[in-house]
Amino acid sequence: MDILNRIKQLRDERGWSNYKLAKEAQISEGSLNNLFRLNNQPTIPTLESICKGFDISLSQFFAEGSEAVVLNEEQKEMLDIWNTLNGDKKVALLELLKKI
Repeated sequence: MDILNRIKQLRDERGWSNYKLAKEAQISEGSLNNLFRLNNQPTIPTLESICKGFDISLSQFFAEGSEAVVLNEEQKEMLDIWNTLNGDKKVALLELLKKI
């Protein structure tokens, strides 16, 4: 999947400018513009912010075509908790889950 094209697609579906997306995602417009201008891939935290701006989850962002991504209440709770963790805690949790 081309992440930048997916961001453009979601932005265009909403009729948003880069300014509007940056405002909704709470990132600088310059950072967003640089992603496209330099053809850089966003970091995970930046992509999470962009998804929050679009009011979608990362799984919805990466869903292909018309795939419906439906989360049960436990999965939603896990994602809510995940979103409150800092980088080190996310790494530690992933390592723990791999060992279970």
